[in-house]
Amino acid sequence: MSDLETILTDPARRPAVVADLQELVGQEVKDKSGMSGAAVKLGFQTVTKIRPGVVPAAVDRMLPQFAGALQPFYAEYKANPAADFGSYLVSREGEAADALLAVTDRRAEGSSSDALKKAYAKLRPNAQKNVVEALPRLGSVIEKHAG
Repeated sequence: MSDLETILTDPARRPAVVADLQELVGQEVKDKSGMSGAAVKLGFQTVTKIRPGVVPAAVDRMLPQFAGALQPFYAEYKANPAADFGSYLVSREGEAADALLAVTDRRAEGSSSDALKKAYAKLRPNAQKNVVEALPRLGSVIEKHAG
């Protein structure tokens, strides 16, 4: 079995993976509700206004790190397949979300844009919950391309 990074970043597959992950981000933002949902939507809107195209560019740039963060989970899942990878991630939601957020935290810390850092800082307190909510869709996207 190849590692997840190799699979998802294969030049023949990568554009479709990035497009599906961009769609996942848009769907997750769209599905948010309430006060915290409004904050997520506003933060997303702010970031995409500051830098149009930032979402696909960020997904593409961070895809190897996200795949690396998910590799241990994917290897465990493939060794003992459960219903689907999304369900497996949900069963390990805290650990999976922490692994993914470590990638975005490092990226935000290294950003030269104060506006992006500020927007990320506003979204970060609820990030764990938001990432956990996205795990089923994320697992489906990964399974679609790596399965």
